[in-house]
Amino acid sequence: MTENPAAHPADAEGGPHGIALTRTFDARRELVFEAWTRPEHFGYWFGGELEVPVDRMTMDPRPGGVWSLVMQTPDGGELPFSGVYREVAPPERLEFTLKDASAPDGIEGEIVRVTLTDLGDHTEMAFRQLGGNLTAEQYHQAEAGWSGFFDRLTELLARA
Repeated sequence: MTENPAAHPADAEGGPHGIALTRTFDARRELVFEAWTRPEHFGYWFGGELEVPVDRMTMDPRPGGVWSLVMQTPDGGELPFSGVYREVAPPERLEFTLKDASAPDGIEGEIVRVTLTDLGDHTEMAFRQLGGNLTAEQYHQAEAGWSGFFDRLTELLARA
């Protein structure tokens, strides 16, 4: 697995307004796609070390389908996330919205785009989160979070 953080896209004021990461996994593209769309897999890696109970997840991976989950923090707190699938093209592309409890009402949320390229026994994943709804510091924190999540995804795929 390799990681190549891309340059942050910048808005007109020069501040970052998204995340771009590229990873290569030692797994077939179909398996990587399933890890994004099956609750038992997604719940394992999304959240990193935090518990994501599968019984508190909803995933309907089709255009217009809804997804939601709750991460449980060690202090007993909860971090809910949700969104709507915008594009689902197995096994190569997935796009969905992403909101947490702090997102203002009336916004669609961040857009997450995942493009998977078949490299034979390996898969390159181009990950993009954009929307301009977060501050530069929040994007920096989110990028660190996703990077940790993708480390867990690497562990999951190694067991497949």
